Amino acid sequence: MNKGKQNNHTIIEHLLKQHQSFATWRVPGERVFHIVKQSADNIKLLDNIDKLQGKRGFVIAPFKVDSSHPIVLIEPHSGNDVIALYNNEKPDFEAAKELSNDIPEQSLYSESYSDRFNIFINALQEKDFDKLVLSRSETSYYNNTISPVDIFYKACSKYIHSFIYLCYTPQTGIWIGSSPEILLSGGSSQWSTVALAGTQPLQEGKLPEEWNEKNRKEQSFVASYIRRILILNDIIYQEQGPYSAYAGSLSHLKTEFHFTLHDTSEVCKMLKILHPTPAVCGLPKEKAYQFIADNEGYDRSYYSGFIGWFDATERTDLYVNLRCMNINDNNITLYAGGGLLASSTKEEEWQETENKLQTMRRLINTKL
Repeated sequence: MNKGKQNNHTIIEHLLKQHQSFATWRVPGERVFHIVKQSADNIKLLDNIDKLQGKRGFVIAPFKVDSSHPIVLIEPHSGNDVIALYNNEKPDFEAAKELSNDIPEQSLYSESYSDRFNIFINALQEKDFDKLVLSRSETSYYNNTISPVDIFYKACSKYIHSFIYLCYTPQTGIWIGSSPEILLSGGSSQWSTVALAGTQPLQEGKLPEEWNEKNRKEQSFVASYIRRILILNDIIYQEQGPYSAYAGSLSHLKTEFHFTLHDTSEVCKMLKILHPTPAVCGLPKEKAYQFIADNEGYDRSYYSGFIGWFDATERTDLYVNLRCMNINDNNITLYAGGGLLASSTKEEEWQETENKLQTMRRLINTKL
């Protein structure tokens, strides 16, 4: 462990031991780790995205805001509460390529997943929805043989194309994630979001050149939704894609949308429109959102919410909270989901969630 990394490691371990609210993160393509801590006793708990207006800090927001899962804001009160530390290590591109050889073998889906899949696929085949997202969680005993900080650093090394974070608050416990999906990013008047959907493994470490109809259709639903809301809000945009994009050992189809917001008050409005995206919810969105709450059978908590740095006047980097884990007491819970269409099969969709869960499993089961 180099000196710079050791110093960073010590700072983060100290914050965890002190049970002090903090977040550390790395934006894709950067060689800097950011750390923000909450020096005051009372952390900001918000019940609506609108209440982020005029705020600045690290945000962790749930899929569905309620009294048990508020929007949590780690808000710096001085310049000393925000730290940027240069990372001396070069990105490990070879380790990233090797991930494609670590896809789990085909496994039998659980009875619970089978029941939920049948409910979702029936609704799709009856044409109540164009798309639905079915997710699941996996909880096991956390034996403390590897620290959350080590998991964070391994994620930074392996997942060079993703937003990596480690966050702790008393309200949320410890969350660690590796997300490839921008929800809203930008600063001043220039902003962007993405439509990210469709999944397949890398091919010998390389991006696939061909996508089947199901994946292309799934991604087009998300892109069409974003395109429509930008037009409805009279926002002029530029579009790039779709193209194949890296996400650990997996790849997704990605379309970028770049646009201008003339006033900071528009940022929260756009955030509220985008979240949750059809990529983690479905279409029609509001109807799918309620269907998931009624039929998915478990609490997503902060999985498929959004997370990252928020500052509408300077710089914002908010990502959809994918490929993530929650550590609470002696339990560690991993989350993953997949987009379903009427043509989806149970075996393929289960395997997709297995492949996505492997993103976090390999951080727990391998040495640093």
